[in-house]
Amino acid sequence: MTGAAWKNYALTGTAAGAAEITEDSFEDRVEASWFSCKVDRKDLKRLIKRADGAALRFFGLWLALLVLSGAAAYATWGTWWCVPAFAVYGVLYSAADHRHHELSHGTPFKTRWLNGVLFQLCAFMTLREAYYYRWSHSRHHTHTTIVGRDPEIAAPRPPDVLGFVADLLFLKDGFNQLKRLLRNASGQITEAGQHFVPDNERGKIVWASRIYLLIILAVIAACIASNSILPAMFVVLPRFYGGAFSMLFNLTQHAGLDEDVYDHRLNTRTVLMSPVFDFLYANMNYHIEHHMFPMVPFYRLPELHQMIRAQCPPPYPSLWAAHREIWPALLRQRKDPAWFVQRELPAA
Repeated sequence: MTGAAWKNYALTGTAAGAAEITEDSFEDRVEASWFSCKVDRKDLKRLIKRADGAALRFFGLWLALLVLSGAAAYATWGTWWCVPAFAVYGVLYSAADHRHHELSHGTPFKTRWLNGVLFQLCAFMTLREAYYYRWSHSRHHTHTTIVGRDPEIAAPRPPDVLGFVADLLFLKDGFNQLKRLLRNASGQITEAGQHFVPDNERGKIVWASRIYLLIILAVIAACIASNSILPAMFVVLPRFYGGAFSMLFNLTQHAGLDEDVYDHRLNTRTVLMSPVFDFLYANMNYHIEHHMFPMVPFYRLPELHQMIRAQCPPPYPSLWAAHREIWPALLRQRKDPAWFVQRELPAA
């Protein structure tokens, strides 16, 4: 144990510190103090252009696979064949987590209403109320892993390692999301939310939270009326039983890395993954690229990665390679508040 003190991760500052990233803005409004890799202006202008076709193909395939796996699960209910069918359905359902994240930026579709409709759908599927999340996440991009400013530091020190294990079934995070929905639905925005949600946006959060809870209650009522858990197996519960990959993906983003630095290359990971994982994770494994240029749509991040790769630390070669570093780092940080994984920057 070193002589370093544990940090206080409670939020400071007001909603004025959030830089909203919406479909109305093509600008990267992250603070100018952040390091940014050099990208040709013409290339960047091309990369940030949104395309309905690319997004429709991606979301269309996902929704089609979700419907097909759901139909297979329904058809095999009551037999052992429903287990693999629901396993696939649950993983695809939980992949809404990464889709709603990208939709919160307003970048996938050129047509705004498509962004909006799918954002609301995916936000409910992942139990992260859309309006609250948009403001929370814009603050996260503005102050990535800056202690006291970033509301989305997933692994504050000392890390809750058992909590991450529980979140393989979305137990800890799911409980926190439901608790937040109840608090916001009561008309009292959470204490954290009061730091980054403007007053004129709070009414939307209250009513959206109430609608989420009404849908959840309707699912429970359907289960009682049918004397079966089957309705919940298709809505709400898949986020829990299918959440393992979502947690494993999300943990690679920042866990164990440096804090309070204005360089995404030091506090964020890019991880090379298989095409299947790329699809499930919506290319968010290119996470340095996403944080450095958040207005680039997810389907162009691999191209951006090639443009700035020489200016960044080497990407992790696989999900396994990233987690082989993360878990020992988290265990060490439980004892040493000052320790973090030091990423080696390329020579200037």
